[in-house]
Amino acid sequence: MLQGIRNASQHWLGKIVLTIIFALLIAGVGIFGVEEFFRGGSSNNVATVGSTPITAEQVRQAYQNQLQRYQAQLKRALTPDQARMLGLDRAVMSQLITEAALDQKTHDLGLGVPDASVIRAIRDEKSFQNAQGQFDPTLFYQTLQRAGLNENLFVREQRAVIARLQLAEAVSSDLHVPAAMREAVHRYSTERRSAAYLMLTPSVAGEIPAPTEDELKTWYEANKSGFRAPEFRAATLLVVDPEAMAKPESITDADAKAAYELNKGRYGSPEKRTIQQIVFPDAAAAEAARKAIEDGSKTFEAVAEERRTGGTDLTLGTLTKAELFDKVVADAAFALPEGGVSQPVQGRFGTVLLRVTKIEPGTVKPFEEVEGEIRKNLALSRARDAMETTRDAIEDQRAGAKPLADIATERGLKLVTVKAVDPQGKGPDGQRVADIPDPDTTLPALFRAEIGGDNEPLRTKSGGYVWYDVTGIDAAHDKPLDEVRDGVKAGWTAAEIAKRLQAKGRELVEKLNGGATIEAVAQEVGVNTQEAQDLARNQAKDMLTADDVNLIFATPVGKAGTAAAGDSRAVFKVTAATMPAFVVDTQADKTITKNFQAALADDVLSQYISEVQKNAGVKIDQAALRRAIGGEY
Repeated sequence: MLQGIRNASQHWLGKIVLTIIFALLIAGVGIFGVEEFFRGGSSNNVATVGSTPITAEQVRQAYQNQLQRYQAQLKRALTPDQARMLGLDRAVMSQLITEAALDQKTHDLGLGVPDASVIRAIRDEKSFQNAQGQFDPTLFYQTLQRAGLNENLFVREQRAVIARLQLAEAVSSDLHVPAAMREAVHRYSTERRSAAYLMLTPSVAGEIPAPTEDELKTWYEANKSGFRAPEFRAATLLVVDPEAMAKPESITDADAKAAYELNKGRYGSPEKRTIQQIVFPDAAAAEAARKAIEDGSKTFEAVAEERRTGGTDLTLGTLTKAELFDKVVADAAFALPEGGVSQPVQGRFGTVLLRVTKIEPGTVKPFEEVEGEIRKNLALSRARDAMETTRDAIEDQRAGAKPLADIATERGLKLVTVKAVDPQGKGPDGQRVADIPDPDTTLPALFRAEIGGDNEPLRTKSGGYVWYDVTGIDAAHDKPLDEVRDGVKAGWTAAEIAKRLQAKGRELVEKLNGGATIEAVAQEVGVNTQEAQDLARNQAKDMLTADDVNLIFATPVGKAGTAAAGDSRAVFKVTAATMPAFVVDTQADKTITKNFQAALADDVLSQYISEVQKNAGVKIDQAALRRAIGGEY
């Protein structure tokens, strides 16, 4: 939602605040390399830019949002190590430092945004407007609620965003894109070429004799890394999982019934009401309308029509009390009888009249219907609560040098024996090894450990633990030639074919550049010629790959060249190059100007922010950062 507000501006400059993070990732890395460390104190700040703080809560919230976005895209959870490898911590800190730098500068310059401007920006945001283009308070609160945003925090952030945009516009607006630059872009993007070509297929290489033993050995030695066996490890895993330890049958009837009474609202549906709402400019107008409805001179619908709130805009929906974000409105609506009209209600974004047209009473399932679910949930909760006690007890046994197998037998826990697994979780047969809990966490730990090492237990996503002992290590090694002889022979043969085709291609290019026709050289090797028209950079066409096409653009008109094309080889001659004339102020020129004006503005603003950071001084407390993000970074 915050991202959507930042895109609200239709001006190209409104995109800068979003794209600036991308441009400053390198600068962010630079910051981490030259940061000033500070120690001591009980400050809740992770970093400061000048006098502008970046709090632990800001970092934590931004990091979690970024992590959730990545996990949603990847459709799996990320471990702290994986998140660090993706650079999430650096990206988040770079973003927050960039925003803090802009905030610091707006403060230094005395730039302020009045309440009226913030309210106007929120009211003008299309995400909060109804079909008639009017600001809808209900839609506003429902949108914030769905996004999990707090109103005060949202308003404060929008005030800062508006100030940043004002500063960005002052720094980077009205930048001129030179005509020479626009013409160069025009030439690059609009040039089209034609070429005649032929394809040297593997058959052109002729019969490849079987390699000698020395040739095989030489090729194998040069390409040994392609025939390398990964490291395999054997391990024993002791798994303590709350779901496996949960015993629903151990829950007493009294405990199950007490949990039912305490959480009865969960086992059914809450009361819902179909609520209609009319928004008024002030309380006097709302009261006048209410009296007209009460004395019968106007209907609720007629008043709604006068306020241009007819049709679907009149009804908020059939909602529970919790779904109404504005507590005052919720209390008033759920205090009305069916068909009743409220007194004027002062909501957060205007005065409203409410009417309840339908009441759906809440329902509660009987205990017998949900008893199994209650027992299961109680047992799982108790098992999770007992995890730390179980962990401590097993750690005591481990300190006494008791084997994992004995601990598993004594406690009735699951023991997983892994005979061989590689870092990707596959066995020697290439199939994934089953029964490894949380492989994204467990496998890296297995490959960091040593035989006989004292390993800390791993915490699983379900709240359990995994203890592990590495029992064997088969180090990564080059497979012997005899084991991979067939693969080596196939690789040598493919390389020999490519070598012959490359030599033949160079020979034909020399003939073409010497005056021979493409048809003549094609006839010489017994293949057909092809014509490629309207070729564009970076775009494959017909039998030509994108790399082939780019090489055609790098070759002068009338000259020949050759390039690999899969397992074949292309030999071509550039026959023509066309380009429309560059005309100033055409639509195409304006598009180039618009695109590069934004890019130039982005560069200028990036440099400006870097200078602001340099002058203000950036301090990062690494210990506070680790605490805010979690894990050892």
